[in-house]
Amino acid sequence: MMVSWRIGIGADVVSATLEPASSGASAPLLVLAHGAGGHMADRGMLALSATLAALDLNIVRFNFVYREKASARPDPMPRLMECVAAVAAHAVAQVGSPTLLLGGRSMGGRAASMLVADGYNASGLMLYAYPLHPAGQTAKRRDAHLPRIAIPVLCVNGTRDTLCEQPLMDETLARLGSNWMMHWLEAADHSFHVTKASGRTDREVLEEVGTATADWLARVVNVVHKPS
Repeated sequence: MMVSWRIGIGADVVSATLEPASSGASAPLLVLAHGAGGHMADRGMLALSATLAALDLNIVRFNFVYREKASARPDPMPRLMECVAAVAAHAVAQVGSPTLLLGGRSMGGRAASMLVADGYNASGLMLYAYPLHPAGQTAKRRDAHLPRIAIPVLCVNGTRDTLCEQPLMDETLARLGSNWMMHWLEAADHSFHVTKASGRTDREVLEEVGTATADWLARVVNVVHKPS
């Protein structure tokens, strides 16, 4: 049964939702942040959350402050990082899970990655559709902080993602440690959507996301559940 929270972020308040794991508080806790153009209950977030919930994780979705205020303009990165940290602290206090995982889609994952790079304590980082660069602006890479991340990382991107061109990400990965696991979704775009011409379906892509995540979790936090 889902639980709703209102969490203070300085002078502001944001909405958050906990989807409890079937095995209870002993299961890992994942704080999952939304992308720049989305919110905690957009279609992509709900689809990703449902896929990950099948792995028996306690999943917390939340709105960033700007989205809570119905603005389309994302907060500055320090404010985004502050929000992730505040939601994580609240979730840990409420759930009591021994294992905290941070992550998110696109910008949300980037904010979580910058928080971890600055030393925030978590057991793992889960990045879905990491935005390595703005679309069409490959020179503006968002990778300077990535080598500072020492904890286990799962990064999942589509091979047609215009915000993460594969050759450029491969160059970045060559500078990162063995703590990084990269998984490419063949023919998927930034939204994990595939065209009919690919011979695949969006559902099959999400199933692959679930399998890749389950395999990573089994190695780094001893979670052996497979997607249903």
